[in-house]
Order: sequence, then structure tokens, then C-alpha cells
Amino acid sequence: MSDIVLSKGIRGNLLSLMSTADLRDRTQFRLSTGKKVNSALDNPGNFFSASMLNSRATDITNLLDGIGTAIKTLEAADNGIRSIVRVVENAQALARQAQGSAASTARLGGVLPMVSGAQGAMTMTTPLTALGFAAPETITINTGTNRSTTLTIGAGMTVGDLINAINDNTSEAAASGVGVTIGSTSGADARALLSPDGRLVLESIGTQPITLSSSNAGAALTNMGFALNDRTKPAGEINVTRSNIAAQFSELRRQIDQLAKDSGFNGVNLLNADTLQAMFNERQTSSLTITGVRFSVNEDLAIGDQMNNFQTDRDINVAMADLSKAMARLRSQSSAFGSNLALVQIRQKFTQEMANTLKTGADNLVLADMNEEGANMLALQTRQQLSTQALSLANQADQSVLSLFG
Repeated sequence: MSDIVLSKGIRGNLLSLMSTADLRDRTQFRLSTGKKVNSALDNPGNFFSASMLNSRATDITNLLDGIGTAIKTLEAADNGIRSIVRVVENAQALARQAQGSAASTARLGGVLPMVSGAQGAMTMTTPLTALGFAAPETITINTGTNRSTTLTIGAGMTVGDLINAINDNTSEAAASGVGVTIGSTSGADARALLSPDGRLVLESIGTQPITLSSSNAGAALTNMGFALNDRTKPAGEINVTRSNIAAQFSELRRQIDQLAKDSGFNGVNLLNADTLQAMFNERQTSSLTITGVRFSVNEDLAIGDQMNNFQTDRDINVAMADLSKAMARLRSQSSAFGSNLALVQIRQKFTQEMANTLKTGADNLVLADMNEEGANMLALQTRQQLSTQALSLANQADQSVLSLFG
């Protein structure tokens, strides 16, 4: 069958209608998808650039889950530290309460000593020779049969050496310290300390008497603050209040370990020496590694258990010193974790904003302007109507030929 022959006018209007229909279809597709670039055929450069930007935005967004987990892990550790701080504060209050309950065991308090001929406070570095002792004299603390600690005075011996000899040699098989010997059974069952005003205080640990003596026939012990009648005390008794406080102290100490073990999040516990790594970019070249601590009373916190049921002031002072150091450690670590938390939160916000920037950039390349496309659709509809009318007019011109065959 031969081709249908159309006049020039009809063919021109028909081609115009076809072109308008194509443009209308394209505009309708843009309006329905909201994009002016829907495939690489529309605009290869914009299409692939937008795809790359969207892919990176997706990769970065996926990092936010890990960053959020890191934030919660740090918050869990901080919660644990704040709870441990409250327990330590409670333990400090107990220790102060114990200090306020007078010791009831044998105790030698002495008076303000004579140091180098003048009445004044002793320090740990005060030489024993300044009190009138001379080598090779001895100072002995006795708390019962064959329980004694003796310090042989030598060059450079100090009040601190005497205190350490008494505190370090209670039941050890071998004496520690230069010039120290212990009784045939064990060292003196006593504790020694310097009072805040510089007096030497000797306390029996249990219910034994306590005696201070010296091979010095002169006034050395008197110079130390112990007159003849102040060198012996009969057996005392256990202070029940201090014993009860000591038991509470041990329980608080146990609770600290439990709090530290329960401060993890998602399997990572920064208070139990775990390590946390927060990744900040999709290439894994930017990250923050946070090393945890082991907040155990036997390790990083180093809070020793109560000794001798807090029957001596020296044992309470040791506990107070441990608690003070632990508190400083807790506050320092809390500050470190707080700094890390702030940094991770900054990176979280940065990552969110970067992902938004990438998505916005990609959208700028491919999204259609809906106002423009709406105007295009209206113009195309008008153009289609006009083209249809023009086609009708062109067809009427051909129909006029029929009148010749009237």
C-alpha cells in the first residue's frame, strides 16, 4: 500500500503536535518524580556527580550509628564515675565518723616535744639525735610477750624511720628497715603516727597493753614528749562503733567494684579497661580512640580495705588518704571522659551537617524547579491546543477542494 500523502501544512502542524507531546510527557515525568535528571541520558555529568555525592552522604550517615553508640558508651562511663564518686563521699563520711569516735585501745599520746632544746613540733624528717638519742642506742615498742619492734639508732635516723619501723613490722617474719629487729614472736601489735601538732602517737591495735622504752638513760624519751608515767598504758578494749563503721566501709568498697563493672554499654565498659574507637569518616582515616581505666578498688582506684577494724587513728588516716587519692583520680578521669564526649558530639553534629550538605548539593544537580515545570506544562497545554487548531485549519484548506466536485 502506498504512503499517504499529506500536505505541507498538515505535515508541519502534525510534527509540531508530536514535538509538543514529547515535551509534555517529559514535563509530566519531571513533575511526577520531582527531578529534572532521572537518568544518565538526561544529563550524564549531573547524574553521575549527584550519584557520587549521594553515595558519600549515605556512607557518612551510616557512621552516625557508630558515633551515637560511642556517645552512649561515654555517657554510661560518666554515669558510673558519678555514682562511684557518691560512694567514695559516703566512705569519707564514714571514716570521719570513725575519727569522731574516740579510740578505746591502749594509746600513748605524749606532749609537745623538745626538738634541739626548744619545744616544737616534730616532723617525719626530724633526726632522732635532735631529741637526745645517740648511736647505737635503741627505741623499743612492746605490746605483749615477745611482740616488740626495736629500732637501733644510727646516722641519719629520723622520726619517720621510727614510725615506719613500728607500722611496717607487726607480724612479718623478717624485719624491714635499717637497724630494725622484732621480737621472737612478731613485731609490736601497734600503729604510730604524727598528730597535726607534731606529737608522736602510739596506739595498740588490739586489746594489748603498750610500752615505750629506750636504752638511753637520759631524757631522750622525755624530749620526745613521753614523761616516765606516759610510757605505758594498760590493755584497752575494742571500740564497737569503729568496728561497725569498718564493716560498712568494706561493703562500700565492694559496691565500688560492682558499679564499675555495671557501667558498660553495648559490650564496651570504659571503667573495666575496655577501649572505644569512634570512626568519623568513610575512609576510616579519621577516628578517636578512647582508652578505658580499670576502676577497681584493688587497681586504679587503690582503695585499701579497712585495717584492724579502724581501731587506731593511723588506720583511719590511711583509709582517708586512699579515698582522697581515689577521688582525685575519679575527678580527673571524669574530666577526660567529658572532654572526649564533647569532641564526639562535635563530630556527630559535623557529620550530620556534612551529610546534609552533600545531599543538598546532589539535589541541586538533579531536582526540578516545580514552579518552572508547572509553567512549562501550562505553556505546552496551550501550545498543544493551538497546534490542534492550526492542524484543523490546514485540514479545512484541503477539504475546500471537494467543493470543486460539488
